[in-house]
Amino acid sequence: MSRLDVSSLTVVSALEMMRDGSLTSEALVEAILRRIDETDGRLKAYVTVSRDMALKEARDADMRASNGAELRPLHGIPVSVKDLIETKGIRTTAGSKLLSTYVPSRDATVVERLKAAGAIIIGKTNTHEFALGGVTPPTSNPWDLRKIPGGSSGGSAAAVAAGSALASLGSDTGGSIRLPSSYCGTVGLKPTYGRVSREGVFPESWSLDHVGPITRSVEDCAILLSVIAGRDDLDPTTSRKPVPGYLSLARSGVDGMRVGIPDDYFFEPLQKGVRSAVRRAIKELAGLGARIERFKFPMVDEIIAAHAIVDYAESSAYHEESFRRRAKDYQPDVRVLLEQGFLIPAVDYIRAQRLRGLVLPRVKSLFKRFDIMVTPSQPTVAPAHGATEVVIDGQFMTLNSAMTRFMAPFNFTGLPALSVNCGFSEGLPVGLQLVGDYFGEGKILCAALAYERETEWGRFRPDI
Repeated sequence: MSRLDVSSLTVVSALEMMRDGSLTSEALVEAILRRIDETDGRLKAYVTVSRDMALKEARDADMRASNGAELRPLHGIPVSVKDLIETKGIRTTAGSKLLSTYVPSRDATVVERLKAAGAIIIGKTNTHEFALGGVTPPTSNPWDLRKIPGGSSGGSAAAVAAGSALASLGSDTGGSIRLPSSYCGTVGLKPTYGRVSREGVFPESWSLDHVGPITRSVEDCAILLSVIAGRDDLDPTTSRKPVPGYLSLARSGVDGMRVGIPDDYFFEPLQKGVRSAVRRAIKELAGLGARIERFKFPMVDEIIAAHAIVDYAESSAYHEESFRRRAKDYQPDVRVLLEQGFLIPAVDYIRAQRLRGLVLPRVKSLFKRFDIMVTPSQPTVAPAHGATEVVIDGQFMTLNSAMTRFMAPFNFTGLPALSVNCGFSEGLPVGLQLVGDYFGEGKILCAALAYERETEWGRFRPDI
């Protein structure tokens, strides 16, 4: 077999090749490992590469296939995992000095489900320390190494974009799957709160955290979601709602789908190139038969303020004991964030949580008018390493505020949301965010796939 080029390979295409016998899992894993060797000295997407373990599991998968075993949904597919998610026998650091030598004795539920579906864990990807940031040092953006990949699942998105993983798992508390997917040009899905187990995932904020896939295509995203979704008795927040066949739902088309476009907040301010790409994407959805409707998103300023209070307070509560003992071992930016969380009065936290009771019925009622809503994923393309603020339409904004601005509302409400590439500005990807009703992942995957097939943006790959 000639040397395998993984630059444009997807989970779906790799599975097709393995089913027709033109590719083995061992050859695929070897090609991904070569790609890591070629790129990661510059990209720094990985914390740990499980080379020997992955090759052994690939050979075992090929042996089972040669003996006639039925191929599982992710047979022999190398998947990376954010280093916030526990992996049995593979170091899990959460990007922190505090866990630099921690090797779990068990897998997180989502990792168990990946393995049960035949996936091979190729390694652990970089995260901002304990997911408390949107930069992901020291990882770079594969489209321009001078830019950040976003975070906190930046290592996962960078690896998938660069082809050093076919897919990855990330976590999302204020945009940490969708943000790096927007900056790196991948597909990133934050499922409905309770759709995917968080057992074995280090928490940032218990009531805001989500776990989901980062992939190179919408179909790949649907496959991974079908594998990891579902009830887990170890995580009592997970739903007993049945898991549908997301790949079939994604292929059902958008003709007649009602698409809501918010008139306020989500489109001001925006970089010029982002605005142009998102407007063009909305026209393309309409051209596919979607019915566009304008609306106003309720109480968004209050949601943003409440999200920050809940996130900071719950993060600080989780880290209280270790912070008391080892504050100096946290990164400076994370230490400042936790110190702010310790100062939040209990009454403010309770008010922020009570706001959910006011917001959720209003948000839910929107989906009587339309099936999905569409917004930009980010107000800008990826900024440079070291940036702490951005200027958008003449307005100065802290980088953290800009990065969470369009994403945190859907963590606070728990709605499913996906980012897909909708073009480029300044040579960098622009993300389009699609948001659904509770447990409406099928509809946003459907719209995203129809859009992806109609356009060429998902076929572009970074030159690294």
